[in-house]
Amino acid sequence: MSKIPRRIKIAHGLIEPKAYRIQEAVMLLKSIASAKFIETAEAHIVLGIEPKYADQQLRATVILPKGTGKNIRLAVISNGEKISEALSAGADIVGYEDLIDEIAKGRLDFDKLIATPDVMPLIAKLGKLLGPRGLMPSPKAGTVTSNLFQSISEFKAGKVEYRADKTGILHIPFGKVNFSESDLLYNLESIKLSIDKNRPPGAKGKYWKNFYLCSTMGPSIQVDISSLK
Repeated sequence: MSKIPRRIKIAHGLIEPKAYRIQEAVMLLKSIASAKFIETAEAHIVLGIEPKYADQQLRATVILPKGTGKNIRLAVISNGEKISEALSAGADIVGYEDLIDEIAKGRLDFDKLIATPDVMPLIAKLGKLLGPRGLMPSPKAGTVTSNLFQSISEFKAGKVEYRADKTGILHIPFGKVNFSESDLLYNLESIKLSIDKNRPPGAKGKYWKNFYLCSTMGPSIQVDISSLK
């Protein structure tokens, strides 16, 4: 049995067995983060949905107004004039059939892949490689678009994709633990509004069931859902 690090034991000891108000939870999250790197602040939300049904699936995007704290590396597959548009918008990797071939051979040095609709038939063969990694372009994720300048700008500014897993849980990064409390709360507010706005039509009854915050290496903190209103 592996030994629990002392810092984790200390962090667990600072968390009371209760649901904290959102402001208190964010303050506690920041205070107990003790890794030797700047940890990501994460929200884990249990929703009252059954993703196995098509009308209860949830996949959307949200722009975090205070950013993610991470430099997103974007790759774009397109052709013609769109290549220049992608480069001018700040894409890190741009290409057409050449880039598709490189990805097929294992090139995955990017965080997000954006494509224009006309090249999607060529990208279909990459589904088995990109799908499991969450990198396959999708209209719902905002990564299949003709407006490359807007899409690239939004992802660079802090746009993140979220998707309910098979158990109906969302796992969403909402900044870094060195963000101010107000910035983290602002990002969380945007996440809540987006989740409510994109509520699946088949979701019945209580939508928000449980809500937890944690840092990359820290224990979870339960949040009082009523404090989000």
